[in-house]
Amino acid sequence: MGRATHPALEFEEATGTVTRYDFGTLETRSNQLGAVLDARGVRAGDRLAFYLVNQPAIVDLWLACVKRGVIVVPINVLYREREIAHIVQDAAPVAVITTHAQSALLPTGTPWWDVQTLAADMSAASPHRVTVPAHADTPMALVYTSGTTGTSKGAILTHGNFAANALALVQAWEITAADRYLAVLPLFHVHGLGNGLHVWLLSGCHMKLVERFEQERAPHWFTTYGPTLFFGVPTMYVRLLELPPDDAQRIGASMRLFVSGSAPLPAPVMDAFAQRFGHVILERYGMTETLMNVSNPYHGERRAGTVGFPMPMTSVRIVNDALEDVADGTSGELLVRGPNVCAGYWKRPDAEASAFVQGWFRTGDVGVRGPDGYITLEGRRSDLIISGGFNIYPREIEELLAELPGIREAAVVGVKDAVRGEVPVAYVVCDERVVLDEVVAQVRTQLASFKVPRGVVRVDALPRTALGKVQRHLLPPWTPA
Repeated sequence: MGRATHPALEFEEATGTVTRYDFGTLETRSNQLGAVLDARGVRAGDRLAFYLVNQPAIVDLWLACVKRGVIVVPINVLYREREIAHIVQDAAPVAVITTHAQSALLPTGTPWWDVQTLAADMSAASPHRVTVPAHADTPMALVYTSGTTGTSKGAILTHGNFAANALALVQAWEITAADRYLAVLPLFHVHGLGNGLHVWLLSGCHMKLVERFEQERAPHWFTTYGPTLFFGVPTMYVRLLELPPDDAQRIGASMRLFVSGSAPLPAPVMDAFAQRFGHVILERYGMTETLMNVSNPYHGERRAGTVGFPMPMTSVRIVNDALEDVADGTSGELLVRGPNVCAGYWKRPDAEASAFVQGWFRTGDVGVRGPDGYITLEGRRSDLIISGGFNIYPREIEELLAELPGIREAAVVGVKDAVRGEVPVAYVVCDERVVLDEVVAQVRTQLASFKVPRGVVRVDALPRTALGKVQRHLLPPWTPA
């Protein structure tokens, strides 16, 4: 408890109200919540879910459950009844902690506890610390995959997974108690929970938590808080670039490190951000099942379009369909092994059998390693388009489209074709002045003919998960002209 009196956390509500805590207060609060949970019959090994926007109650819950061996089940606040029903049925939590307003979105019959009632009960609970022994393989959370292609699976993340991941990040990115972390990512996702929350706890740095990222409030946060560390997703960096020029200097003034993940960071966004804010974003690559795998270097070139090198304690192979290692410069599937990899999938032996091969986890992501070791991701195996016998990775086309004037975002999918099996079709978020036929003509001058989209569809926005991954299966159908 050497840092009990050190400032630990400030939380800013959407209304602008700020509440501050030191580490000692957080220790006491989580002990009290643990006593409340115990009184309600929650025991080690039970699952307990939360369905909440960012708030200190999530920190209290996380710490209380970690101490008592309770398995936490985060639920995306954007999920609605059908999606929540799947998680509740699969994980069978003792209860879902939420608010009265949000409880209306839960499936009928779901047991739930009001977060405010728990807070009131905490005030009279014992502050005595009670812990249940745990080891590296003890489950700590069931985090459900984003479900961009189908029914989500519960990844069993252990105490060892979270500890090893935090140690690797603190070491690789040189995070210390002197840092100030601006936390805008949702805590129901491993990006904000597994990475952000844990580097804060391990390093003892200060964290400012906000309910959600808001473009118009970002300049205020950067100016008044003076962060040194910021974890974001590509869409957040796009929104920061849209701010007035006067905000640029204020946003970059105190910063030491901007990190991007959860979705590919377009090279034009990275370049524009460096020019505008004076900082080169560090792009990295992780997954729900593995936490962090690969990262561009803190010292050295942060190369646009790549995700860098394997993290400390993590091994990465790139293999062909026969699971044989391929030479540098050759595309293949990334396999990962290390203490960061989950223990498996909750009640899904079939998924485990296909995901784990000879001690390696099959990521489903396709990439290539350059001669100097930098790894570049080319897309998901499931996104692969096979057209007339040729393999097409959508990311290559998407990156080119994003470089064209007037196009802000792009997604490419495969559409069935009677002759070629599949053909690529592009969906773009763009200015009104963009002529779609001209887009096709421009792509034709820079890519092989079989990679040229057979159609380009203008959309107002790309369907995305809460962390910015494109949900290709929700794009509108395309019909040839």
